Amino acid sequence: MITSTTNTISKLDAWILASRPKTLLAALVPVIVGTSLAVNDGKFKPAAALVALLCSLLIQVGTNYVNDLYDYLAGTDKKERSGPQRAVASGVLSANEMKLGIFISFGASFILGLYLVYIGGWEILLLGIISIIAGIAYTAGPFPLAYNGLGDVASFLFFGLVGTVGTYYVQALEITATPFWLSIPVGALITNILVVNNYRDRNEDRSNGKHTLAVILGERFTRIQYVLFMIISYAILFIVYFTYKNSLFVFLPLLSLPLSLKLIQMIYTLKGRELNKTLELTAKLSALYGLLFAIGILL
Repeated sequence: MITSTTNTISKLDAWILASRPKTLLAALVPVIVGTSLAVNDGKFKPAAALVALLCSLLIQVGTNYVNDLYDYLAGTDKKERSGPQRAVASGVLSANEMKLGIFISFGASFILGLYLVYIGGWEILLLGIISIIAGIAYTAGPFPLAYNGLGDVASFLFFGLVGTVGTYYVQALEITATPFWLSIPVGALITNILVVNNYRDRNEDRSNGKHTLAVILGERFTRIQYVLFMIISYAILFIVYFTYKNSLFVFLPLLSLPLSLKLIQMIYTLKGRELNKTLELTAKLSALYGLLFAIGILL
């Protein structure tokens, strides 16, 4: 269904809209944090870091395109949805056009990723293939992760563990405990973006048969999950301080704590479309925390 507002959107604007630019911060943070650790350990490889960043962005864009298309095909994206209108559901882009966009995004990521395979070996090839499959399976296939309560798990694993540890590995060619610790707050805060999204959409998702954790376990659990991920993210700073870098600069992410407290208040008091602002600020928090964390590791 095309609204009067979507009629004014050009094809280019539609592609940009479908890529969901505000969510692309989630693809940047794990690479920035993983690279900061590589720099601090004297193992920085600029080309590998850049390619890892491009692959991460392309996979995220491809995943967003898949989400736009298959939420439309499943009938869960409608005109009256609480979130922003989608490109295919609005009629600006056709399903075939979006399929082409998905192929190009994931294809480009795979081709670029071959450089990382050359550096890091077959393990990186396997990791890349799994990441692409997960991006597609998030909303497509016979068992879409987002529709069966596994979206949060996938987000935490791929944005946190895979993104951060993988970025460090393609530069250092080794894995220690530290990149694992660093991946936890990265994954937790990025997953909180999805938590807010699913909390906002829980009633629509329930009526559309989309079984997110917010639908399965309810709004009280979802709010607790959001707060718990916040607490874990700041608690990890102490582990990094005592096990890796005995420097007070490690605690720079604490400067983002006031925003975290504001967001906790928002998720407990706002409803429906009001949560769009909470969603936006949660994405900004993940980026701010990640940037401060990276700076703290480098100083």
